[in-house]
Amino acid sequence: MMEITPAHYTVLSAALFSIGVIGVLVRRNIIIIFMAIELMLNAVNINLVAHSQQVENLVGQAFVVFVIAVAAAEAAVGLGIILAFYRNKETVNIDEMNVMRW
Repeated sequence: MMEITPAHYTVLSAALFSIGVIGVLVRRNIIIIFMAIELMLNAVNINLVAHSQQVENLVGQAFVVFVIAVAAAEAAVGLGIILAFYRNKETVNIDEMNVMRW
C-alpha cells in the first residue's frame, strides 16, 4: 500500500491553488471569484499543515488558524459589500462594479 507523503499534499495544494487562480482570472461573477479566493486560501492551509507536519513544528499549524480567521473576516466583509452592491445594481457581475470609483 502506498504511503501519502508531503509531496502528495503539495501537488494537491498546487492543483487547488491553480484552480483558484483560474477562477479569479476567468470568471466575472463576484460570488464565484470569492469562492475561488477561498479555495486559494485553503490550498495554502493544506500546504502549511503538510510542511508543518514534515518538519515537526507547530508554527505552520498556528499560522493556519490566523489564515482561517482572515478568510472568515474577508468572507463577512466581502459578502456585505456584495449584498449592498446587489441591492443597488441588481447584478453581481464584476464588470458593473464601477460604483466605488470617484
